[in-house]
Amino acid sequence: MNTAARGTYVEASEEKRVIFASSLGTVFEWYDFYLYATLAPFFAALFFPAGNATAALLSAFAAYAAGFLVRPFGALVFGRIGDLVGRKYTFLMTILFMGGSTFLVGLLPKFETVGWVAPILLVTLRLVQGLALGGEYGGAATYVAEHAPEGKRGYDTAWIQTTATLGFFLSLLVIGLCRFSGWLTPAEFADWGWRIPFLVSVILLIFSIYIRLKLNESPLFQKMKAEGKGSSSPLTDSFLRYPNNKYVLLALLGATAGQGVVWYTGQFYALFFLTITLKVDGQTAYTLIAIALLLGTPFFIVFGALSDKIGRLKIILAGCLIAALTYVPLFKALTHYVNPDLESFQAKTTITVEAKDCNFHIFVGPWSKFTDCDRTKDFLTKQGLSFTSTDAPASATAGVVTTIGDAKVEGWDQAKILATLKAKGYVAGANKDKINWPATLVILFVMMIYVTMVYGPIAAFLVELFPTRIRYTSMSLPYHIGNGWFGGMLPLLATALVAATGDIYFGLWYPIGIALMTFVIGLLFLKDNKDRPLNADD
Repeated sequence: MNTAARGTYVEASEEKRVIFASSLGTVFEWYDFYLYATLAPFFAALFFPAGNATAALLSAFAAYAAGFLVRPFGALVFGRIGDLVGRKYTFLMTILFMGGSTFLVGLLPKFETVGWVAPILLVTLRLVQGLALGGEYGGAATYVAEHAPEGKRGYDTAWIQTTATLGFFLSLLVIGLCRFSGWLTPAEFADWGWRIPFLVSVILLIFSIYIRLKLNESPLFQKMKAEGKGSSSPLTDSFLRYPNNKYVLLALLGATAGQGVVWYTGQFYALFFLTITLKVDGQTAYTLIAIALLLGTPFFIVFGALSDKIGRLKIILAGCLIAALTYVPLFKALTHYVNPDLESFQAKTTITVEAKDCNFHIFVGPWSKFTDCDRTKDFLTKQGLSFTSTDAPASATAGVVTTIGDAKVEGWDQAKILATLKAKGYVAGANKDKINWPATLVILFVMMIYVTMVYGPIAAFLVELFPTRIRYTSMSLPYHIGNGWFGGMLPLLATALVAATGDIYFGLWYPIGIALMTFVIGLLFLKDNKDRPLNADD
């Protein structure tokens, strides 16, 4: 080994083993987490009460969001352990917690069996998964970066970035095999087949633990401990001492917040938009997303390697800006190429909801009260329809009046609203024969490129911001707040915004606003450290 060039770094063969083992374990972590994310609309009928589709969906998204909201706390807990005890030991803990909770999801009783105990158990397991994932990513990124040679940190850590997409793709593949291979009928999958992807994860868990047990501790961490330079209070040093606390805040607002919303818009929100709004059947939607993922995944490596040459930050900020400027036309183009009948109906039919007592619902539960206005908006939203919401005059007698073209429906009457829509030419569901596959795939691929631009270089960028003694803790928190809170809340907030405003594209203003904020703050207050040795401050 050329020690002058590589310092404390390992041989090339060991470097490759580290990347493989870290990435493989992280694929499994994301596979676990995304099983629920992919099935969130489906789980609405399993673990929450029937009667209001949007309420059940919001509840499912709330449980999904709970796992994201707790991730920063996992970053604090496991980040501290990683900086005090070591990266490898923490790796084993996170994968055991997440793998065990994933397996237990496959054993959960449904709402019809145990009532509200079912969602309580589900949310509990989601919280455990979120805590474990909160410690996983920072460990993987830190571990790989601390093994990487100078000038290759972007390239090496970019392999970890591919694992999120590969884990998502693997979850789509397993769910697709269970749902669409013909092995199970739709009724069988709804009854018990949904459990299979969770239960078989135990095989991946055993293999991932075996691989990680063979890893050695990070050479930079070992060197730091041998020299007695470790931190005795990583949390205090990370978040209560200047200038590190400043960099944590800037990393969140000027990098990871925008990265998080771009990431989840390009993958999850695009999938939900296809299935929920544009009414594409699950098999077709999963296939479209899976192809886009496969085409886009190599670009994580491309942009990671490019960041070794031109810098991390400019690529991340460019991705945020371009995404913010193009999301609305891209999603409108999706409607045009995926469900032209819906686009045509909306163009010629004006829908208005006039009511006195409409509410804005985000976190839905037993405490939530739904009015006729809420139910009407819920139903129209579920049909993928945009509408104008207005206040009813004080003299109005009906709780809600829905105007469809020149026809009026007074009060909440689902059957009458649906009959009126159909009489005006509304077609429920996307016609598979009318989907323009090439154009749709181009749009989804473009959004995947945005994902790879913001996500490919992010690990190297965060690792290089902080010293070895508090690196795990310091980088994990802004990453998981950016992804877990800003990104993870996207499906929930976007769904609520669409239902409240009546505009099927209004939910996009959330990721657009966050991405623009990140662009401005990152451009003004952050800089690249790609040429700076990782142990420069140790």
